[in-house]
Amino acid sequence: MIAGLLLCGGAGKRFGVDKLLAGEEPIAVRAARNLKAGAGNVLAVIPLRKARLRQVLESEGCAILESERTTEGMGASLAAAVIATGSAEGWIVALGDMPLVDPKTIDAVRRALERGAPMAAPYDRSGRRGHPVGFSRALREELLELGGDVGARDLLARHAGMVERIVTDDPGIFVDIDTRADLQDLER
Repeated sequence: MIAGLLLCGGAGKRFGVDKLLAGEEPIAVRAARNLKAGAGNVLAVIPLRKARLRQVLESEGCAILESERTTEGMGASLAAAVIATGSAEGWIVALGDMPLVDPKTIDAVRRALERGAPMAAPYDRSGRRGHPVGFSRALREELLELGGDVGARDLLARHAGMVERIVTDDPGIFVDIDTRADLQDLER
């Protein structure tokens, strides 16, 4: 099984409130729905004591991992999720503040991992990498060593030649919601 991981631990300081619950339909719900449609499953990593976030994600069929490691940053959250899904053959790492990734893009990342790619990621036609990124079980130990807020960026750079590039016209691979203006643009 390829595990769909939805990282929802960010503080959203630039937003002012819990941005993952903002919007007519919460941002995290949209991201979870797309990940589930593309990956077939979702483990959402959330901070401790976020009852409302837990509730809305569970209502979308997500498994939940509450972790104090979310306070350490994205890398630590990702490592916690990999531990929690130890039997997975790979992981698709999606972000809770990226609600517009097309499920077909996520499915393409999943299929690349199932075919044996060590890593897979969507790229636009100019060669710019977007999200989500997939990692095979071969990179498990390196994922477990992640910490802080860097995420897997260094891992991707270190193994750039191993990434299967999935060329897509999906603009959602770049759309993250960081400010109220971003949310207003999304709602239009």
